[in-house]
Amino acid sequence: MDLIEESYNRLYPNKEFNHKTQIKYSGKFKPFNANVRYTSNKITLNLSKSWRNIDKEITIGLVQELLVKIFKIRTHTNNMDMYTSFIKNLHIVAPKTESHPLLESSFQRINDRHFSNILEQPNLKFGRRSFSKLGSYEYASDTVTISQALEHDLELIDYVMYHELLHKKHQFKTKNGRSLHHSTKFRQDENKFPNKDLMEKRLSRLRLKNSFRLF
Repeated sequence: MDLIEESYNRLYPNKEFNHKTQIKYSGKFKPFNANVRYTSNKITLNLSKSWRNIDKEITIGLVQELLVKIFKIRTHTNNMDMYTSFIKNLHIVAPKTESHPLLESSFQRINDRHFSNILEQPNLKFGRRSFSKLGSYEYASDTVTISQALEHDLELIDYVMYHELLHKKHQFKTKNGRSLHHSTKFRQDENKFPNKDLMEKRLSRLRLKNSFRLF
């Protein structure tokens, strides 16, 4: 019995497993990323290589989260809780190897003004020059990435930095295979940023202005 079949049987003990399976480990994924494909009665699980040596019970939780998305049958297991807890705590042990002076200054300002200096500095880096995705927070590597499109506007960097650090603060919740990243508390904190509406308008103008340049 392979990992997929065992995960399925624990998830749906009263259902027969009649699927072909394939498990692949890839070095192209970011740490602890994974996805699943279901075609022609075959389940293909693609995992980051970082999953190779992780406790089996935690990995089963990951697979179950993915299977719930495929089969859309609402259920929950202790393994899924173990997986969620594991991902939420990865930031504690994630190596802090990346930083940038501009982003570090932004982090320090935002941490001081809005988080009472309680947040540990994550990895900080500029990503590609994107106007559609201006920032992101990656839980597994504890990394805030800011688009290079903002590198000459410190106010917008601070605003996007604040949003991404809220992800670090609030983490996420999972239910029925779906992850909720913008909870009510997240939205409440998001609205506390000074001149939030003005910042959103500036970001919208930036996107609109550069969308015309792309065509």
